[in-house]
Amino acid sequence: MGNCGTREESAVAAAHVQVQNVQLPQQAARNSLSGKKQNRSFSEMSDPSTPRNFADSRNIAIYTDMIAFTLFELETITKSFRPDYVLGEGGFGTVYKGYIDENVRTGLKSLPVAVKVLNKQGLQGHKEWLTEVNFLGQLRHPNLVKLIGYCCEDDHRLLVYEFMFRGSLENHLFRKTTTPLSWATRMMIALGAAKGLAFLHNAEKPVIYRDFKTSNILLDSDFTAKLSDFGLAKAGPQGDETHVSTRVMGTYGYAAPEYVMTGHLTSRSDVYSFGVVLLELLTGQKSIDKTRPGKEQSLVDWARPRLNDKKKLLQIVDPNLEGQHSMRAVQKACSLAYYCLSQNPKARPLMSDVVETLEPLQESIGANGVPDCRMNRRLAATSMGCRPIPAAKCSSPGAVAACRVR
Repeated sequence: MGNCGTREESAVAAAHVQVQNVQLPQQAARNSLSGKKQNRSFSEMSDPSTPRNFADSRNIAIYTDMIAFTLFELETITKSFRPDYVLGEGGFGTVYKGYIDENVRTGLKSLPVAVKVLNKQGLQGHKEWLTEVNFLGQLRHPNLVKLIGYCCEDDHRLLVYEFMFRGSLENHLFRKTTTPLSWATRMMIALGAAKGLAFLHNAEKPVIYRDFKTSNILLDSDFTAKLSDFGLAKAGPQGDETHVSTRVMGTYGYAAPEYVMTGHLTSRSDVYSFGVVLLELLTGQKSIDKTRPGKEQSLVDWARPRLNDKKKLLQIVDPNLEGQHSMRAVQKACSLAYYCLSQNPKARPLMSDVVETLEPLQESIGANGVPDCRMNRRLAATSMGCRPIPAAKCSSPGAVAACRVR
């Protein structure tokens, strides 16, 4: 693994901490990732044998709105990382619940938190930890999870986030024990996640999220969607650059095909991943499911040809949503997913256009939170198509114009 001085970290000032190799605290090490079932990435991990010294360390203390916790404080709020405090596990390591207040440190606001502990044997390393601190230390948005603080003590690396009461979208969509999400809630989640991505893409220094998937979309008590886990995020192309060339990283079933083939990363790579998640919201099915018949194991391959076919739309929509939506809303959402999943990245909409398309779907939600239901409306009464986005720029004469759903 190389030095920390990648472009996404260039905003951070000169070093004040000599970064050492990452090692999981002894208690947390008992919670290994070996039993974790998830879609594995092509190359989701940095080299686990993190070098003990980096030539270009960075000073993360400039982020004055983040708290530098001590390891003792985080051990205190997680009861020494007790197993019954575990919220979940992922590529980074184990996440524990905790509670900070004045008993931890004078002046701290009482707040439930989630504490993520880097696992040296896990799928990510120091570089991803530092990337997450740097991005979330600078970026603030209602649809990005808030990073409250961090711990960089000796060999330990931990992150402290706001606690997201309802957990991940993945759990709500695919756990059989949970109540199915309503159409209105799914469209609200889609819009919130789209706003988060649009904010990243339109930032002064654009950011490509690179790992957009249901497990990285967390929900608060009101089902507000917030993007989490910025360990794989990458600074976007600048100036005359058309893409960022990078090692292929991400999760099977969500990564854009051109990125997998070439390693060329653009904001449209995120748009493709958003299309996959939108398709999961519409169908209630996982992006990759080996338990389904052969032709249906890849959700995109099976569903995309049906998204633009009025006669086949209801074949793919989650049966749990019956009676909760208008046919016009279904058509617009399916058409949006269709264009986001285009094989040609230039034919995909911008995330700002995705937000514009999803916003009217929220307007059909009544004051009582129940959508206007018109399931018997004839398909012929509405149209589904696309129009070129005036601002879209194509580098080649034969390029397909990006489309905005109407």
